[in-house]
Amino acid sequence: MNIKNNPKIIDYCLSISLLAILVAAALPLLMVKWPYTPYLFAVGAAGALVARIFETYKGESLRIRRLYRMGKVSAMCYVVAAGLMFYQPSARDWLAFLTVGAVLQVYSTFMIMHEEKKLGKNASG
Repeated sequence: MNIKNNPKIIDYCLSISLLAILVAAALPLLMVKWPYTPYLFAVGAAGALVARIFETYKGESLRIRRLYRMGKVSAMCYVVAAGLMFYQPSARDWLAFLTVGAVLQVYSTFMIMHEEKKLGKNASG
């Protein structure tokens, strides 16, 4: 089975990875001391990066292509945040990269939906 030809697998991988990131990010903020938190975050960040790398756009729109690239940058921010969780476990520097990654991901996701809807409307009308 080729992962590039099955976007549902990519979507499932991305969803599970983002849930792992969410749980691992919430634990330190809720003052829960679990020694495997950075590992859970790192696995989620790596899964998100792999899913974003295999995610492709085959259309003509340059704007949507750039938005997909922005999703890849957000996954890279998660990987940097995971590295900072290991490098400085007592500091909260990883929160900055987590926030940047989350903002980029939310923006790119909503703009991709908006642009695809606009393209669909232009194609039918």
